[in-house]
Amino acid sequence: MRSVALWDEVKDVLNKKGTFLSGGQQQRLCIARALAMKPDVLLMDEPTSALDPIATKHIEELLLELQKEVTILIVTHNMGQAKRISSKSMFMYLGELVEYGDTETMFTNPSDERTKAYLTGKMG
Repeated sequence: MRSVALWDEVKDVLNKKGTFLSGGQQQRLCIARALAMKPDVLLMDEPTSALDPIATKHIEELLLELQKEVTILIVTHNMGQAKRISSKSMFMYLGELVEYGDTETMFTNPSDERTKAYLTGKMG
């Protein structure tokens, strides 16, 4: 729980259920549970979709730190988030891998017109 910056917030209420935690705290608790298994890869599906901007910022900062220890694969429709926290990105459309590569390159100079259309809001 220390690695997800949750220990100081819950150390005095360890006998309570996690339902009293905020959405961001609950998400960090889920991440802590997954990390307890010492995975090589952490798979996350829309990890901040139900969180407010402050909680989202905390989760993104946590993910940037965790990237040093574990490979993280995130599914997200939040392109801003993908650009902020990913080193590699892929764009899939209708189950097809359209483009994969360096995030910065893909966001600034996509090689496929469908990627460009999605990133500019002309598709999707």
